[in-house]
Amino acid sequence: MTSSAPATGTHQNRLARETSPYLLQHKDNPVAWWAWGPEALAEAKRTNRPILLSVGYAACHWCHVMAHESFEDDETARVMNELFVNIKVDREERPDIDQIYMAALHHLGEHGGWPLTMFLTPDGEPIWGGTYFPKEPRYGKAAFVDVLHEIARIFRDEPQKIERNRTALMERLAATARQPGKVTLGEAELDNAARQLGGLIDPVNGGTRGAPKFPQAALFELLWRAGLRTGEARYFAAVDITLDHICEGGIYDHLGGGFSRYSVDERWLVPHFEKMLYDNAQLLELLAIAGQRSGKALYRQRAHETVAWLKREMTTADGAFCASLDADSEGEEGKFYVWSHDQVLRVLGIEDGEFFARHYDVTPAGNFEGHTILNRLMRPLPNPPPLAGEGRVGDEDERRLAALRAKLLAVRNSRVRPGLDDKVLADWNGLMIAALVNAGLLFGEPIWRDMAARAFDFIARAMTKGDRLGHSWRDGQLKFPGLASDFAAMIRAALALYEATGEQRYLEQALAWQRALDRDYANADDGTYYLTAADAEGLVIRPAATTDEATPNHNAVAAGNLIRLAVLAGDDAWREKADRLIAAIAPQAVENLYMHMALLNAVDLRLRAAEIVITGDGGGADALLAAARALPPLDRIVLHAPSAAALRPGHPAHEKLKAAREPAAFVCVGETCSLPVAEPAGLIGAIAAVRHT
Repeated sequence: MTSSAPATGTHQNRLARETSPYLLQHKDNPVAWWAWGPEALAEAKRTNRPILLSVGYAACHWCHVMAHESFEDDETARVMNELFVNIKVDREERPDIDQIYMAALHHLGEHGGWPLTMFLTPDGEPIWGGTYFPKEPRYGKAAFVDVLHEIARIFRDEPQKIERNRTALMERLAATARQPGKVTLGEAELDNAARQLGGLIDPVNGGTRGAPKFPQAALFELLWRAGLRTGEARYFAAVDITLDHICEGGIYDHLGGGFSRYSVDERWLVPHFEKMLYDNAQLLELLAIAGQRSGKALYRQRAHETVAWLKREMTTADGAFCASLDADSEGEEGKFYVWSHDQVLRVLGIEDGEFFARHYDVTPAGNFEGHTILNRLMRPLPNPPPLAGEGRVGDEDERRLAALRAKLLAVRNSRVRPGLDDKVLADWNGLMIAALVNAGLLFGEPIWRDMAARAFDFIARAMTKGDRLGHSWRDGQLKFPGLASDFAAMIRAALALYEATGEQRYLEQALAWQRALDRDYANADDGTYYLTAADAEGLVIRPAATTDEATPNHNAVAAGNLIRLAVLAGDDAWREKADRLIAAIAPQAVENLYMHMALLNAVDLRLRAAEIVITGDGGGADALLAAARALPPLDRIVLHAPSAAALRPGHPAHEKLKAAREPAAFVCVGETCSLPVAEPAGLIGAIAAVRHT
């Protein structure tokens, strides 16, 4: 096997024609980047060169570091261009590609992360890889150029090594890992999982023990569901202590609103400053659910501030939501967000500045590399009964602090801003749409639902072709076809809007997308869903992971959707699909609970969902609907059936609705339904009674 030099003139960077902000960040590199596609693979085959695949995203700090050190360096680029066909991928735009090669890296025994740097055969099959490679050797890591030369040498001179490694790796990638026998996931298994996973919680700071700390919404939801299921207060407490610290820590932007990706320390003080749409969507919904139970003003305030940030900084002219904000500005991570003691005093004056500094941990020495990350971790935990002499912050002080924050925000807005990745991703938008709907119901904010509906309408209009979704939209261009994650998240968004409004168009759209998902993405053997469509661009393997990432796995989201569709569309066939899907993944879930928490949450919905069917029209029905919709969405499904004729004949509440003469609610769990509930105040008791039965 020999390597041949590329033809003259092929050292051309082709990224300027792309729409992804991440790819456009690299359009001026001296590297001859290709975007992923058939042309790039054909070039690798034509020149018999291995592929260097670099995967990252616009808000990725270490992606920027490697780009600056290596991809902007003429000598490094010369080596890359001579020895490899170089392909750059935005993982948010092409999560299917990212999933395949990240799995390959894990199978090689390497830790994952971004930037993802993989070496492939000209056919796109993985050989070896890593994440960030330094320009110069340090801390036991080889220099990037040395890695390039060695991979190219082995590919050229020792092809048998490449073949052995590739074959073993491809076999592992293609392994189904299905276990013989049938695995049962019931309430006992869910309770056991909650006990195991609850043991990971840091009892002092919340989140999982140690550092770094990620806001793992699926874990907190699992624990919250365990609290609802068992009545054990410790599960609620684990979530509350986490949210308390997240809301007061530096991971939260106390001036502008919104949560950063994660905290590098165990106290939630020092964030990795990028802000992702999906984190804020999941945390918004969690704040609303926890806030409703505890009544903590802190959770309501953070939710309001986060929605204000979303509207101000992350909403496109069409009403959809942008993907992310970068961690860096002016080449420095966090520079936009941090303050010095002198800066605070200059902006606010001595008296107000010192007052603000006491409350937000602002000191001359700083708390982060000589600067200050604003936080309120040192104040007493929120909302205990106020006691005299304890120095708790009163309403007057909070109003004063709010005015001072506004002054600092106005000054901060004049700084060089972090980069905004303004592409619209259907799956991440689906998460935020559902979160806005559900949080809006729980906090009594109908304008949030209006924001959600506007974003939904844009995606349904601009990001679809027939009954099929695209994945990414920017600058009038749609990346098509979409992924199973897009369908799952947008179906969930449609069902949330349908439960909240009763507008039939949302249910019809959910059904159309679900049928398309079943047609183009389903694995006929087991009822799970591939990530990519059957007619999508061919990859070395069709990705079909069932594990969660920072967002819930599409199979888990789809399972929850199918359970809701069975009730809302009145067709048990959807529930049967959910059961088959859950059964197929159950063996993997019990082997690795931590990576399948979203599926466990779907199982909880399947076992405990309270179907609240409300009949009648007028004020009485409206009051019952409002009460039902204000219940946490984790374990309730709300259907307005004005008469029995609106229900499928086999529905367990069908005969009861026929006998109803006045507006009433019937609560069903499984095949058991309550007596008619005429007053909104009786709903909670009826749900508890039916669950006990």
